[in-house]
Amino acid sequence: MPGSLEERYIRLEVMSGRNLQVPSGRMPAGVYVSIIVDSWGCWKSAISVLSSDKSVVWGNTVTLPSHTSPALSVEIRASYEAGRMLGNGEVIGKLQISWDELLDHGDEPFDVSFPPVRNVCPSLTLRAAAVHACDDQDNTLSDSLVDSVITRDTDAGHARLAGYMRSRMVSHLSDAMQHFQSVLDQCPVGHPDHAAALTNLAYARLAGYIQNHLQDINTTISLFHESLALRPQGHPDHVSSLYNLITALNWRHIKESTAVYIHESAQLCCKLLPLCPEGTYLRSIAVNGAVGYVINNLPIDASDEGIHLRRNILELCPVGYQLRPRALGRLAEALRTRFKKCGNIDDIDETIQLSREAIFLCPKGYSDRGGFLNKLALSLENRFYNQGKPNDLDEAITLYEESLHLWPVGHDSRNIALDNLGGALVARFNKRGDIDDITRAISLGREALTLCSPGHPGHDNILHNLAQALKTRYNKSYVSEDLNEAIGLYRESHLLTRLDHPERHVILYSLSAALCSRFMHTRKNGDVEEAIQLCQEALASLPSLHPDRSVVYAWLQRAYLSRYRIQHNPADLSSAMEHFRLSSIHPTEGFPQRIRVAIDWARQAEIYQHESALEAYQMCFELFDSHVMSLSSIFSRREAATAFHGAQSLPVDAASCATRRDNLRQAVELLEQGRGQQWSLASRLRTPLEDLWSANPQLAQRLSELSKHLSHAQGSTGSTDPAAADRAATEYRRLTGQWKAAVAEIRNLRAFSRFLLPPSYEDLQAAARQGPVIILIASQYSCSAIIVPTSGDPHNVPLPSVSLTELNNLKDRFARAIRHASVMGPKVPRNDLIVLLRTVWNEIMLPIVNVLENVLKLNHRSRIWLCPTAAFTSIPLHAAHPFQTNADGSKEPCLEDLYICSYAPTLSALVRSRQMMKKRVTPSFATIGQGQPGAGKGKALLAVDSELELVHKLVPAAAKRITISGDTATRAGALQALEENTWVHLACHGKQDPTQPYDSHFVMRDEHLTLLDIMEKDTPHAEFAFLSACHTAVGDEETPDEVIHLAAGLQFSGFKSVIGTLWEVNDAVAKHVVEAFYRYMFMDLKDGKGVVMDCSRAAWALNCATHAVKTKVPLEQRMVFIHIGV
Repeated sequence: MPGSLEERYIRLEVMSGRNLQVPSGRMPAGVYVSIIVDSWGCWKSAISVLSSDKSVVWGNTVTLPSHTSPALSVEIRASYEAGRMLGNGEVIGKLQISWDELLDHGDEPFDVSFPPVRNVCPSLTLRAAAVHACDDQDNTLSDSLVDSVITRDTDAGHARLAGYMRSRMVSHLSDAMQHFQSVLDQCPVGHPDHAAALTNLAYARLAGYIQNHLQDINTTISLFHESLALRPQGHPDHVSSLYNLITALNWRHIKESTAVYIHESAQLCCKLLPLCPEGTYLRSIAVNGAVGYVINNLPIDASDEGIHLRRNILELCPVGYQLRPRALGRLAEALRTRFKKCGNIDDIDETIQLSREAIFLCPKGYSDRGGFLNKLALSLENRFYNQGKPNDLDEAITLYEESLHLWPVGHDSRNIALDNLGGALVARFNKRGDIDDITRAISLGREALTLCSPGHPGHDNILHNLAQALKTRYNKSYVSEDLNEAIGLYRESHLLTRLDHPERHVILYSLSAALCSRFMHTRKNGDVEEAIQLCQEALASLPSLHPDRSVVYAWLQRAYLSRYRIQHNPADLSSAMEHFRLSSIHPTEGFPQRIRVAIDWARQAEIYQHESALEAYQMCFELFDSHVMSLSSIFSRREAATAFHGAQSLPVDAASCATRRDNLRQAVELLEQGRGQQWSLASRLRTPLEDLWSANPQLAQRLSELSKHLSHAQGSTGSTDPAAADRAATEYRRLTGQWKAAVAEIRNLRAFSRFLLPPSYEDLQAAARQGPVIILIASQYSCSAIIVPTSGDPHNVPLPSVSLTELNNLKDRFARAIRHASVMGPKVPRNDLIVLLRTVWNEIMLPIVNVLENVLKLNHRSRIWLCPTAAFTSIPLHAAHPFQTNADGSKEPCLEDLYICSYAPTLSALVRSRQMMKKRVTPSFATIGQGQPGAGKGKALLAVDSELELVHKLVPAAAKRITISGDTATRAGALQALEENTWVHLACHGKQDPTQPYDSHFVMRDEHLTLLDIMEKDTPHAEFAFLSACHTAVGDEETPDEVIHLAAGLQFSGFKSVIGTLWEVNDAVAKHVVEAFYRYMFMDLKDGKGVVMDCSRAAWALNCATHAVKTKVPLEQRMVFIHIGV
């Protein structure tokens, strides 16, 4: 040891501290250590920030004279100022240590423990060594603790406040406040310590308020506000001032539950957290304490400002923070609430996305998982009601089941899971009609009711939902006990629901609906009067753009219509129709609900012969078009086409309605608008833009690029990952919005006002440029034909001897006759078919031919186009034949003797094909055949190779020719050939998928070449395709007017002229038709005659071919081929 005791110095390093808790519980700005040596003075370390584990690292060193005192005093103190200190801070720990104790540890660090604070002993890690005084004089600091009246009062205030927090003695609190008030009096406005003095007094007052020893919180918060104003951002104590104010506001909210205080607290939290460094104690308690309280208690505010605030709070909780799932859930709930008020689909999509993330962050076993599952299920159910996606409802039920499992008997939230699952099962019953669903829903509702006695906050909602389940079962079974019980439960729920409850209108219109049902059964006028009053009350409670106004309008029309059915007051019928209209046009309700209302409107207007029927049909088509445009998956659009009961017949019913009102032009327009909507939607993205390029190149470029992006964004199927599917749908909707905005901008240009609007009659008449188009309408109200001539008004041809029922019967008889003929010998007469074709001639085609001959004066062998609808699409109209011999022995001519028949899936498709005929290129001809498709893909087609060879020989030598067959006839090879060649002959197995027509396909060597594959190709230069395969020109049973088949797909992709087939083809005899067809097709090109291969000759060539092979080919195999297009 160098030198004697009198000359000895000790070099002391204050390394770190642990378990540093402040006796008063107040958040310190920092912690420091002071060393006091009698007669020498005091040394203070730096003020260091407390870490999240309540530790501090200093690493400060001091050289102390040990000869002036036998021991030293060590203090740990909390400073409440990061900059200029007021007083010496609050004592955390105080200890006397002898010099020998310091030197007993050699040169190694050692811990010194202090008396416990809040049951935990603070400690310091020190290191000491003896040195000569001259060794390190630079680090010897001599000072004394600040001593003044202000300092003494401040320190006394801290000490008394710490005593109050230990003892809860009000006298200690009073003393602390008195000391701090004295300091404030000595530090008036303008004094450098004024803000610190304000804060100390405010904190003491807050401590008393928290313990209910002081009631005045206004003054306290005012003091904190004043202090914060004096410490703007950038001030060293700005952060602690923010935290103190947040703490006071949160405590006021705890005591008073006034939203304004927690809103202010939330806004301040968003400012505080970015200023709190990671790893600090302030950061940890700010997140877990202040922010955690805000997340859990900030009321759900669906305003834009409220949601913006929630987003900011979420940003304070990055991935990995334990509060993030809850912040996600609260933001999701705010968005879901706004969705229910405003109906913006983006809100519910984001809600679902946020809820999925919350569940992902809450693995099985996490306490909040059941709640998050339940909230996600609710959001999916909300989206199901708005968008009609069945997968959403199925997933919601699965999630409800899981949450029910997590909330077993005895769990506080079990009633919620029971109630919500029951509601979802009711929805599924309404969709699918499984009686087990409604039975279980009622059982779950009764169990939930037993768990929520009167007075329970969920009692009224469970009463309502159980009533809803009983009412739904009544709609199926008409058991009056169910209806009466439902009305009783609705009334009880109504009485319990507050006037300002956001869902009160639901109870009102639900009770109204039940009373309407009872009125129709009992005819008691009081029920329907009350039903109308309840709906009117519900409407009065809702803002003008609330989505549920559409539902209320719908129930109100039902009440008026119910009363009209009994009392026959015309005013009630008018009111009912007006509320149909209001419900269907309400902009914030989802399309599925509005479509269902519009369909019902059209049906009821037809029943009661109301003048609004045509308006109702128009509304149906506009809504359905908007609905399918919003769906990103081609398959989901097809599902949408089948999702609405009665929608399939709307186009023909609308045309029938317009025809009965002698408005044939509108009949043609409505039929076109309602039919082939899948093709219409897809074709919008391929609309030629030559005129637009000339008028506005920038807009043309923008629309072209958006159309390409949309084409790529629309998937054939949804992703198997629901979250990925949601993201894709959101992106598709974003692009759709931009595309619609561009279209709206184009319509503002002169000469483009009708750009991509439904075509007018004048637009559609272009389809008849080369010959009349005959539209055959098969409606439940009437069957007729409309002939669209080359110019002038359309002609109506009533078919009074034909009904829809008879057409369906005729269709079925044809199917049986064709099957029967397929197993008959080639020479056996097809008597069944002859009878049926004679019926088609006499009852359907002869009245039409009479108009063509006698009114239009159409020359024989002219071209005509048949555009069948509904049941007509499954009847071989082109083959209509009288099979009659005249008195002079001559044969009565059939339809194909008189005219060259083609088919048009829609008039728009024919118009598009005509427009694209301008783009002619050097012809190239591909023959594609697959006669050996492989195991499990159908029998071998032995005649395919010889058919391909025959076609190859008949194609003019001037055309570029390729053949793809055998191993090269793969899906990719066939697609490439379709894309690169203008003429194609395809011989293989073809299959129309009856359940999913987009999966209809040609059988290739490896994979199927599907309709969807063909649709995705854009081949504007393609001209002609001969599909020598089965079932290529027949649509599906469920949506015949969508005309979704392989031949239509090739026409859509760019082929202007297509030969397709209506049923199974016998390849052994089909080659005779093929040979005859190509001989006629190219007869003018033999020996170098002619220079152009003309696809518009195909209908004539097919007509000639079927006549030429009568002796070689049975009737059904001649009829099977039809021509589509130009």
